[in-house]
Amino acid sequence: MTGVSIASAAALVGLVVGLVYFAVLRRTVELYTKGRSGFTVIAPTLGRIAGAIAFFGLTARLGALPLLSSFLGFLSARMLALRVARRTA
Repeated sequence: MTGVSIASAAALVGLVVGLVYFAVLRRTVELYTKGRSGFTVIAPTLGRIAGAIAFFGLTARLGALPLLSSFLGFLSARMLALRVARRTA
């Protein structure tokens, strides 16, 4: 595989991971605002953070270009999540 194809794949996977990350974040906020506490709020938070650390750790082992590309995809997911949040607010 060429560097461009690896970077494109990393960006796409970063977008998917980011969409999942921000969906779990939204769900955690909903649980917290409903008055839930304890394990029901802590578990998704720890899972979300651990998943992001594992994902970016794996992409860092592939090199700088895949890491930056996956982070760009992750930031694109953040932009989409913010757009959805503003529209529903």
